Amino acid sequence: MSKNAEVKCPNCKEVFKVDDSVYTDIVKQVRDQQFQEEVNNRLEVAQREKQAAIQLKAAELKNEFQGQLAQKQREIEELTHKSKAQLVDEVSKKEKFIQDLQSKIQNSETQKSLELSNAVKDAAEALSKKEAEIKALEAKIENTNIQKTLELSTAVREVEKERDQLKNDLKSKDTEKELLEKSLVEQFKNKLEHKDEALKLKEEEIERLKDYKQKLSTKMIGETLEQHCETEFNKLRATAFQNAYFEKDNDASGGTKGDYIYKEQDVNGNEVISIMFEMKNENDQTATKKKNEDFFAKLDKDRKAKGCEYAVLVSLLEADNEFYNTGIVDVSYKYDKMYVVRPQFFIPIISLLRNAGMKSLQYKAELTLMRNQNVDITNFEEKINDFKTGFARNYDLASRQFGEAIKEIDKTMNHLQKTKDNLLSSVNNLRLANNKAEDLTIKKLTRGNPTMKQKFEDL
Repeated sequence: MSKNAEVKCPNCKEVFKVDDSVYTDIVKQVRDQQFQEEVNNRLEVAQREKQAAIQLKAAELKNEFQGQLAQKQREIEELTHKSKAQLVDEVSKKEKFIQDLQSKIQNSETQKSLELSNAVKDAAEALSKKEAEIKALEAKIENTNIQKTLELSTAVREVEKERDQLKNDLKSKDTEKELLEKSLVEQFKNKLEHKDEALKLKEEEIERLKDYKQKLSTKMIGETLEQHCETEFNKLRATAFQNAYFEKDNDASGGTKGDYIYKEQDVNGNEVISIMFEMKNENDQTATKKKNEDFFAKLDKDRKAKGCEYAVLVSLLEADNEFYNTGIVDVSYKYDKMYVVRPQFFIPIISLLRNAGMKSLQYKAELTLMRNQNVDITNFEEKINDFKTGFARNYDLASRQFGEAIKEIDKTMNHLQKTKDNLLSSVNNLRLANNKAEDLTIKKLTRGNPTMKQKFEDL
């Protein structure tokens, strides 16, 4: 078929063009449809043939089955006639067998009665034997019960004996417990009486102190505490504090003054320690109660004004404050090198600070000695360090100058290299110019120029 052939639709009468590929598809569709129709027709024919064959086979099987059924019916009728005759014979045989059996039963009943009488006799004999055995067992059980009763009574007596022993032990324990309770009660009563007496004595002492304090003025209370501390110090001055200075602070030029100043020097005149003391007490009946913190600022100011290293507040204030009742209290977290003590720790705080000052002075002396011994080494090390520093500085300067000189040489070499390259380039250009001049001739100049060629020929 040629390309773009015209085809007319049989239904709508429309004419359209188709190419080879479209035509091939249409032909293929038509062939597929014809093939499918042919297949369907053949399937219908095969189905009709199959149905006819099935009906024929069914008719053949039906005829065969009917023949077999008629034969079986005939065999059943024959067997029925035969079974009736056999049944009559078998019934007569059964009746004869029953009669024989009845006679045998009668004979066996006679024999059974005899055997039953014999069995009764045997059973009576066996029963008498069993009764004898039962009596023997009862006697044995009775003996066993008597023995068990004896063993039980023995065990009961032993248990009662242990019970009595435990009762006696329990009574003795109860007695010991009662005695121990009485002893503990007596001890507790004695301790309680002693505590009551001690408490009574303490209350009397407290009342006496209260009465004593009420009789004193505020100034006298403070002076009494100062006198107490001075007396305690003077008791040990001759033995423990021979080189110490402990006197009242009478210098009020700075506006305020402390109570006592403690200073101590060693045999070489070096100060070991210096302490500014402040003594504070108050009457229990005073309306306005003071606190230890109220005197920290003044004490610190007095310490600095008098050039003392430490500041100590000897105080009876805040008598119920457990913080100040523990002993020596360090309050340097508020003011530098400041302590608060009760009067009983007046001498211990001096001893502690004095020992610390001694150790510090000893360490200072050892440090001074070591410094004196090491001064030459230090000077030598300083000279070596100076030499190292100067040498390093000079080396650094020389190194930098050497580097600069190398840089300048490199620059000069680069400049000379550029000059060399330029000269070489000029020589090359001159060579090329010379070559071009040597190649220049009259013929080359007049080539293509007839006027000049004619003139040169004329010349």
